[in-house]
Amino acid sequence: MNTQPLKIAIAGLGTVGGGTVHLLHDQAALLAQRAGRPLTMVGVAALEKPVDLPLGGVPFFTDARVMARDADYDVLVELIGGAGGIALDIVKTALGRGRSVVTANKAMIAHHGGELARLAEANNAVIGFEASVGGGIPIIKSLREGLAGNRVTQVMGILNGTCNYILTTMREQGRDFSDVLAEAQALGYAEADPSFDIDGIDTAHKLAILASLAFAMPLDIAAVAAEGIRHVSALDIRYADELGYRIKLLGVARLTDDGVESRVYPAMVPLSFPLAHVGGVFNAVVTEGDFVGRTVLEGRGAGARPTASAVVSDLMDLARGRATPTFGVPVAQLAARPAAPSGAHHSAYYIRLMVRDEPGVFADIAAALRDERVSMEQIIQRGRAPNEIVPVVMTVHETDEASMLRAVARIAALAAVAEPPRIIRIETL
Repeated sequence: MNTQPLKIAIAGLGTVGGGTVHLLHDQAALLAQRAGRPLTMVGVAALEKPVDLPLGGVPFFTDARVMARDADYDVLVELIGGAGGIALDIVKTALGRGRSVVTANKAMIAHHGGELARLAEANNAVIGFEASVGGGIPIIKSLREGLAGNRVTQVMGILNGTCNYILTTMREQGRDFSDVLAEAQALGYAEADPSFDIDGIDTAHKLAILASLAFAMPLDIAAVAAEGIRHVSALDIRYADELGYRIKLLGVARLTDDGVESRVYPAMVPLSFPLAHVGGVFNAVVTEGDFVGRTVLEGRGAGARPTASAVVSDLMDLARGRATPTFGVPVAQLAARPAAPSGAHHSAYYIRLMVRDEPGVFADIAAALRDERVSMEQIIQRGRAPNEIVPVVMTVHETDEASMLRAVARIAALAAVAEPPRIIRIETL
């Protein structure tokens, strides 16, 4: 067994980079015992050297490209972030030198994972990216290794802590989206420009990675349809509670008869659902395998310590000499699968209408649903006064999305409907 130190170069000393340095320093003896060899930092790179990190005499670089090109290391830990730019440059440099890479960069993996996997294979290197999805939740290893004996048919999860915090706080405190978003920004849970999170882009990156691992297919971020949570109102959340649901932003990848469905959307989930009670900044992932059945993993989805834990788990694999193809099988064996048409999605739906209370309105709404073969399940209406605008909430039985959208378009055109209808999918397992 190799007892020489695993030489580690770390690029990026922000939240996750700092957490990784602390973990490697504070747990050095434990890690060496479990890995059978020391894990030693031989270089760190950042624009400025932090004074609060236990770096000792570790060589410091202000240019990560220079470190990736010239330093003597076994593995480069990339924690700079971003789909391209310097992060992609240094990863390519390291892999080109036959050095392995560990990264938390979901955007880079989602957009360039196939290219990087081929480069790693060509140079006998390994890419570890456990930290790219779910923070401290070991979902990458679960799909790539723990569930390797299964044909996975579905992966579904809460993959963005910012959105989950916003939706949880809206429900618990009865507050509006914009108010809670501002608080999340003040607390550091949301960025100054929150669109990456609240529009579902971050979740889409993570879902593309999970779908590739689950179904042994090439990464295809363009195939992931993303819908965020901007339109979810406090009113919708109150009605969800009354109906026995929670609203969660889900990333869902599943095999269907029409192809692979990969979508990000807010959904109502029943209280019995495994994800219904995952609150705050926590993440959770549910998988379905043909032999194991259902598995559920839950934990902190971001932050210095949980994400550093995931980074170091990949380093431990490398220290022990454990190597797995980037996406579970060699790149050449990844098989493309057709994407399911969006209109083929099949589920029940919640619909909220703001309508003028006048005779004949319900008959017109019912006719629009009837003509598209959409069956109502239940209706809630409160506040009856002639010509007053009142909310009408209904749920409908399972139907295909194309029919649902046609019916909603007809309803939206009714003169008595004062606002665009809001629809939210109802998701069950």
